[in-house]
Amino acid sequence: MVDVREWSRADTGRLLQAPAATDDKYSRGVVALRTGSNEYPGAAVLGVEAAWRTGAGFVRFVGGGRAADAVIARRPETVAASDTGRTQIDSWVIGSGTNAAERTPDEEVALRTILSGSAPVVVDAGALDLALGATAPVLVTPHAGEFARLRAQLRLRDRADAADRAADAAQTAEALGAAVLVKGSTTLVAASDGTVISVSSAPSWLATAGAGDVLAGILGALIAVNPKTPIAEVAAAGAWLHGYAARLASGAIEGRVGHPIVALDVAEALPTAIGDLLS
Repeated sequence: MVDVREWSRADTGRLLQAPAATDDKYSRGVVALRTGSNEYPGAAVLGVEAAWRTGAGFVRFVGGGRAADAVIARRPETVAASDTGRTQIDSWVIGSGTNAAERTPDEEVALRTILSGSAPVVVDAGALDLALGATAPVLVTPHAGEFARLRAQLRLRDRADAADRAADAAQTAEALGAAVLVKGSTTLVAASDGTVISVSSAPSWLATAGAGDVLAGILGALIAVNPKTPIAEVAAAGAWLHGYAARLASGAIEGRVGHPIVALDVAEALPTAIGDLLS
């Protein structure tokens, strides 16, 4: 069995900070997203919205087509351009709302270039198959099905005790040489050194389409402003904040059952959640 640390509200609060008088848009974190597609432009919108709502000072969207149009329509303050060479990038988010089977050769080159850079990368959904061999600091964020496929890619055998998710997460992180966040009713975050963190702040209402895209944007924003903190700890804070925002959005607090929500509700609740944690 693997020792698992339970992440808390106090742990999350340590990684949040209000901007100081000396801060500017760059010091508050520059997040770049290469997400969404013509088929799933909403994934790009949700990730960008979450990055802004988590407090990023500068958000870039690197993509085109319907995704770029949708992002600018929702968040006109976003810089949508393919040239990132003149602007610092503190973190990347890639893969949300994309399909590896439909990836073009040019897109693969672009994603592999990001994964060979120096900025940390949140790798989601359609880019998960590219994480192996990345030299950038990486956090992969699979749901259960994607996690099984990732383990198959790494040629990891299923354990006799299929319920031991923590051991599987730790093994996968070690094999990948990267942090792994396995989404679920209880989220597990594993570092490549064997550390495993459990996060259980989310209400059942969070099981809704697009919630993972919001989480990816949150993670990108928090990683950008916590460069000296182990990425697994930042990931755990992001997962806890994601769950807490969902609780506030759904009204599932103080013993209440709550009500249905959509992913954008979670993103819009992030400022309130952060303000509460900072108060």
